[in-house]
Order: sequence, then C-alpha cells, then structure tokens
Amino acid sequence: MKQVLSILIPVLIGMGSLALNSCKPKYEKPETSAGELNATRFVMIGGSHTSGYMDDALYYEGQQYSIANLLSGQLQKVGSGAFYQAYMPDNSVGVNGQGMSRLKLGYKTDCLGVTSLSPVRLASGGDVAALGANVYNASQPFGNFGIPGMTVTAVSIPSYGIANPFYGRMSSSMSASVLGDATASDPTCFALFLGIEDMLPYVQGGAKNGTMTNTANFSMAYEQIVQSLTVNGAKGVVSLIPDITEMPYFTTIPYNGLNLTPDKAASLNAIYNPIGISFQEGPNGFMIQDPLAGAFGVRHMVAGELVLLSTPLDSVKCHSMGSVFPFRDEFVLTLDELAIIRAQIAEYNAAITAIATTYNLALAKPNELVNKLQAGIVYNGVTLSAKFVSGGAYSLDGLHFNPRGNAIISNEFIRALNSKYGAKIPAINAVNYPSVIFP
Repeated sequence: MKQVLSILIPVLIGMGSLALNSCKPKYEKPETSAGELNATRFVMIGGSHTSGYMDDALYYEGQQYSIANLLSGQLQKVGSGAFYQAYMPDNSVGVNGQGMSRLKLGYKTDCLGVTSLSPVRLASGGDVAALGANVYNASQPFGNFGIPGMTVTAVSIPSYGIANPFYGRMSSSMSASVLGDATASDPTCFALFLGIEDMLPYVQGGAKNGTMTNTANFSMAYEQIVQSLTVNGAKGVVSLIPDITEMPYFTTIPYNGLNLTPDKAASLNAIYNPIGISFQEGPNGFMIQDPLAGAFGVRHMVAGELVLLSTPLDSVKCHSMGSVFPFRDEFVLTLDELAIIRAQIAEYNAAITAIATTYNLALAKPNELVNKLQAGIVYNGVTLSAKFVSGGAYSLDGLHFNPRGNAIISNEFIRALNSKYGAKIPAINAVNYPSVIFP
C-alpha cells in the first residue's frame, strides 16, 4: 500500500499542478500597428486646448498632459519618434494672456462671510518672464504647436510671435510662422485641433464685442494648412469643433438662480410690476439687459439662456446684481446669440468635414464626447461630467480640460486614426490621469 501511495502521490501532485496552471489567466499583450500611417515624425497644431493650457494658464504640469503629448505617447508605441514641447519652467506658477498665474482649488470667503472651496490664483502674478525667454532648439524641433489664442487664420502669418508671445517663446525666428516651423521637420503624421479660438473670445465675452472668423476665410486658411502638411504624403487627423457653450464656463450658473424669499419677491415686485414684470417666491430667471425687450430694455432670462462664469457672484449675492441691477450683456448669452454661435460652429465643422474628405484624412469628433459630458459618461467605472470642479473632466477655468479630460479627448483622435488607416494605436486609460486636486 505504501508503495502504491508513493507512486500515486507525485502523479496526483503533478495533475493538480497541471490543473492549477490551466486555470491561470494568460495575459496577451495587445497587438499594435501603425496600419497605413507612417508615424515617424508627428506634429500637432492647435490652440490652447492642444497646448496643455488648463486652470487658466500655461504651466509645466499641464503641458505634460497636453493632448498633443498624450497622443504622441501612444503613437510612439507604433513607431513615432521623440516628441518635444516648449515647456514652461517646471517651478513656474504659469501665465495666461492677462499675465495672471494658474488657478488652484482653495478656500475663499464671500461677501456674506461664508468660506467655501473655490478656484483661486496660485500667486499674485503670473510668470510673465517665461513668455519673453525663447526656448527654440534646432536640434530638438517641437512637435506641439498648440498656441493659446491662435486662430486658424493666424497659423500662416509671418512674424506671428510678435503678436502672440506664447508662440514667440518657441518660434525659430522673429519672422517665422507657426506653419513654417511646424512643417520644417517634414512631418509624416499630423493632427489638427483648430477653430475654438476663432470664436472663443467673442463667446466668452457674452457675444458683446468683436466677431467670429468668417467661414470663407476659415475654410481657406484651414485648407492651406492641410495642403502644406500633406504635400509630401503625410497622413493625419483633423478635428471637429465642440460646442463650447456646453462647457462649465457657460453651464454652471443656472438661468433661474435668482432664489427669492417672500419679502424679496415683494420688494422686486414693487419695483418691476409697474413695467409688467413680476417675481415669485423661489427660483426666478435673472434680470438682464436686452434692447429688444420692449420700451424698458430689461427682462427675465428664459430656459436655455446662459450665465457666464465671469459673472461677479459677490455682486449677485450682496449688491442686487441680476435683480435690481440687471446683468449686462457681457455676462449672458441669449437664445438669439446662441443660435448665431451654434450656426457658426456648424459652418466651421462642415468646412472641416469637406476638407477631410477632399484630402482623405481621418476625422475626429470630440464634439460628440463634449455633448455627452452634459449628462455624464461612465469611463472604466468612473463617472465624468461637465459639472464644474466635481465633474472630473474640466480644469478650474471651466473651458479647458484637466489631464483626465485631455486623455479622453486624445482617445477620440486615436479612434479616428485607427478607423481611417487600419491602425492599432492603443487607447489611453484616462482614469490613470489626475483630475481636479482638492486641498
């Protein structure tokens, strides 16, 4: 019996080991391929969203998570070479076009004495000196030509760095153009995320001053960029423009955020009833200036109209702004203004789509993702939305994405490239990237 057991035990152990090994999950590395792409030399041209601008400034950490850098990182897995950016100093507080530092989440006390979490400036002033220090290096040509404030029509303008220091600090010469510098390395693969800046200043200013780029000029300039990039056979992806009015900067403050007690409603009725405007207890539409609103040029806001995040909320809380003193046009977007803005976005996107078809390019559609963020999406078990601060996708300026948001936008470019060129560029796991940091 002992002899039988001595023979069987090793056999049984071997069988058990075999069974255990057969149950072990096998990891197979995902297949990667460039497909029809030659990803060797990649460049991306765009505005602030491409540059890594976030929290209302350009700064080192944000640039590390730029859409261009994230996309390049995935392209390197299918043969792309080194990718260089015009980094701000790593200890910089960042800088925006008005010379201010980046935002962080901190504590702020309002006019009512209530202290709460709010975006605050990291420093009293921004790193303006960094904008005056040119960082061009001929031996390490930049791949990220995301320039805050750059319109489509500005890409080909010689000496653009004089007008825009965000480009001036990285330009090859005082007379250079962004397009000239971007094509100097003879890119084999490219991405464009242009057009937001062609309307952002106008929309961000409440459609009060300035204009949006004319569609004909937009289309002509965009095609010139594509022609220059494709002349030597480069392939790439162009991107549709999202509806920026769906971003937290425009959607955080509700149109009917004028919440009234019975006493306050009665006081406002005493002022406004004589001109046919009434108030009730609870939520009411804010009062706004509108020259089309009858003889007195004031009215309630209605559903669908937007209050901008630039609205001075202390004035709303303590100085009757939005009620006794109606909002000025610069703080709101009316239905008529929104119709014009959205029609312009549709025209830009139609032009981009036509150019993508003509030049046989991939077409990214981050506009669809931005729209879905309104209701919220679940990404790898994490909920992301367009909710200001807590939504997880946008930075503290309410207009630019945070690192996690940039990652999911980058995946839209990857999806388009894979679909068009039969590539197998791996997607980014966005949940591995930081969101808003709470103190």
